[in-house]
Amino acid sequence: MTRAQQTISVLLLLSSLYLALYLGLIPINETVQKEIVPVLPFYGLIVLACFLGARLGYMILTFNDVPEEHKLLQKEIEQARAELRQKKVDVY
Repeated sequence: MTRAQQTISVLLLLSSLYLALYLGLIPINETVQKEIVPVLPFYGLIVLACFLGARLGYMILTFNDVPEEHKLLQKEIEQARAELRQKKVDVY
C-alpha cells in the first residue's frame, strides 16, 4: 500500500466517522451532538496548521544539522546567481 493510499484511507475513515457523528447515527450526548460535533472540522484544521507550523519551525531550526544539504543549497544559489548575472539581472 502506497503512502497516498494510506492517506486516502485514513481521510475516508475520519470523514465517515465524522459524518456518522454529525448525522446522529452514533448515539452520543445531545449537548456534544449540537455544540461540539459541528465545529470539529475547524478544530481539526487548526490542529493541522499548528502541527505543520511547528514541524516547519523545527526543520528550519535543525537545517544546519545537515551539512551536505546546506552545501548543495549554497551551490544551487550560486548557480542561480550566475545564470541571473548572464541575463543581466542585478543580484546581491
